[in-house]
Amino acid sequence: MTQDDTSGSNARGIAPRWTSSAKSGVGTALSPACRIWFTLSHGILNEVYFPRVDSACTRDIGLIVTGPDGYFSEEKRDTESVVTTIEDGVPAYRLVNTALDGRYRIIKRIIVDPVRNSLLQKISFEALHGSIHDYRLYVLAAPHLINAGSGNTGWVGDYKGTPMLFASGTNGVSLALAVTGGWKAGSAGYVGISDGWRQLQSGGELDPRIAHATDGNVALTGEIDLSSGSDTVLISLGFGNRAEEAGYSALASLQAGYSEAERAYVADWRRWQSTLLALDEPRAPPPELNRYRISTAVLATHRPLSFEGPAVASLSIPWGFAKGDEDLGGYHLVWPRDLVETAGGFLAAGAPQDALRILAYLRTIQEADGHWPQNAWLDGEPYWTGIQMDECAFPILLADALRREGALTGDALLSYVPMVERAARYVVINGPVTGEDRWEEDGGFSPFTLAVEIAALLAAADILEIAGQNHNADYLRQTADAWNDQIERWTYVAADAATADLGVKGYYVRISPPDIADGASPADGFVPIKNRPPAESMMPTARVVSPDALALVRFGLRAADDPRIVDTVRVIDAQLKCDLPQGPLWYRYTGDGYGEHADGSAFDGTGIGRPWPLLAGERAHYELAAGRKKEAITLLDALERSAGPGGLLPEQVWDKPDMPERGLVFGEPSGSAMPLVWAHAEHIKLLRSLRDNAVFDMPPQGVERYVKNKITAPFALWRFNNKTAQVPVGKRLRIEVMAKAIVRWSADGWENAADTETRRNGFDIDVVELPTERLQKGAVITFTFYWSDNDRWEGVDFSVVVTDGDA
Repeated sequence: MTQDDTSGSNARGIAPRWTSSAKSGVGTALSPACRIWFTLSHGILNEVYFPRVDSACTRDIGLIVTGPDGYFSEEKRDTESVVTTIEDGVPAYRLVNTALDGRYRIIKRIIVDPVRNSLLQKISFEALHGSIHDYRLYVLAAPHLINAGSGNTGWVGDYKGTPMLFASGTNGVSLALAVTGGWKAGSAGYVGISDGWRQLQSGGELDPRIAHATDGNVALTGEIDLSSGSDTVLISLGFGNRAEEAGYSALASLQAGYSEAERAYVADWRRWQSTLLALDEPRAPPPELNRYRISTAVLATHRPLSFEGPAVASLSIPWGFAKGDEDLGGYHLVWPRDLVETAGGFLAAGAPQDALRILAYLRTIQEADGHWPQNAWLDGEPYWTGIQMDECAFPILLADALRREGALTGDALLSYVPMVERAARYVVINGPVTGEDRWEEDGGFSPFTLAVEIAALLAAADILEIAGQNHNADYLRQTADAWNDQIERWTYVAADAATADLGVKGYYVRISPPDIADGASPADGFVPIKNRPPAESMMPTARVVSPDALALVRFGLRAADDPRIVDTVRVIDAQLKCDLPQGPLWYRYTGDGYGEHADGSAFDGTGIGRPWPLLAGERAHYELAAGRKKEAITLLDALERSAGPGGLLPEQVWDKPDMPERGLVFGEPSGSAMPLVWAHAEHIKLLRSLRDNAVFDMPPQGVERYVKNKITAPFALWRFNNKTAQVPVGKRLRIEVMAKAIVRWSADGWENAADTETRRNGFDIDVVELPTERLQKGAVITFTFYWSDNDRWEGVDFSVVVTDGDA
């Protein structure tokens, strides 16, 4: 007799939570037939994804060991785990979990079946105290089917006579757990109320009556039969759109066995790794892990071959143990910025076809107006709704990088011209101000975003020129020149009392508010600091700095030895550098709140930002651009040594004394995302840059145009979304609007006026240039608009002052 467990006053389980983001391994099969991805931490499986890499289906799956006199031991809490890969660059894992009390050892080998929708764990149990017959071994699984821990149904059943544990979710996906020899006993209960963990803790046995749990946060528990004396079993986790399909997958893989599946799995990965550049040449002393091959495997593991092109940012949910169903996506979403960085990692590793597939995907999910969503599910459906201008420009840079590498030429290149043209149009119409910076927090003038936008416009100009669109190419270069001229006015401030003691004249700020386009100084105003308590949520613009300013060098707009850059580096190091056992790392920006609280508790909307290993990679690229290769190699070491035990790079590391009760160790990964694919892409690019002795992904157009030839724009640019208040002596005033107009203007207080009609360019922008180049300093240009299509006057006068120097 079975019962549908509704104990606990009809409660259907405690509130579901995800699990640790500190992964020690991630894996998938390199087969188009594969639709499973898995993660590991604390010696057990964590999230397993099916049928897409953005669809988590489990919280975790681990083992429980019981024995005489009420002995109870949980693998993930009560063992010391050592994780290794079977071969370099192959995400097939061997885990050795030894009980802290010395009673037993569990050895696992974990892979995905390359030809079936199932995941395999080959498990050996060793009794280190007593005999195997003294112990009982159980599997405990927490289904969270399709990103949800609630709304699941679990039951004990069978497929074609083979005992299995099943679960189905509200989205129609099911899983089935099977084991060689069949389950000796099984249970399906509600988490925290009647799950197998509670049953074994309280009574030492599974209750056969608790065999069905409906529409809740459920757990499956199965006892592995050790009575035969065999110490090795195979557990198969199958998936399908129906329970029967999941059962079929589980049984088919169980019957086929482990050895052939592992051979095929490893062979596919070995074959792909053999096509890559050998950037893992020995260093002195050699690293204990082949970190290059780990990084390449991380990139390849975060994409689906059955859904060509995308890759998610991380197979993790930051601080997942404190988050529930309300956090649908975690980091298993597509961010266009991270995706382009991933493509750059593939390109640096010598895998241009993988990068091309990413570009093709980006072309497909581009919005009709030319921009890309802030982030999205694999099918392009937006998740968050912000607009980040760097994400709208990055795909252009990827197309150009592939062109310059010779991987995108001829008709193939021309097929991307519409994508590039739409993206460039979106950038020139809506930039240079961004709705959100690259940290997805503040809007305004960001040095990083400006660098990406300007570099992308120059790259787009080259591509459009190849396509015969010379006028559009000229316009993009002119816009890039005008924006490049303004970078310092928008984002550079003079040193004040707080920074003068560093011996600097000035520095670039993290971001300036949008209203400085109307003439305000970036030294004035305030910047919102997100993720901080209300009393700490605003800081003066001039007090907030960021390593983001190094993007001006990375994207070729400023020389590494530009005095303004050198001074900014001094300020960055004084405020944001953190010395750790592995070497120096940097914080994102002054006052950052994205990280654990002071007591080590999880980020919950507020917190304190921690150092990012990724930023050590970016700083290493700056040092290489400055000709300091030795310093770049030192920072490579700091980046690599920031990884967890399995070589995976975290988003952030802990920067305070150890808090063992929180799992936080000084200099080691925090509770943020791990692995961060972007960081692994940066690692690969840095290895390539060091090999080439040049920054691999630096676009050459800006270097040639601005660093070498010092090209400036002959005009200052005015728009309604960027109302410049100044025009330098000797320059024309260019006015751009989005509708046909006559500009009525005067330089003498309307004593004399002239009418000049706009002309529409190839991007549907109406442009007029006023001949202001002969006006003297102090002259005030006043103008207004007559809108021809609507037969109306603007009714407001605008003014621009002629000044010395840069506007």
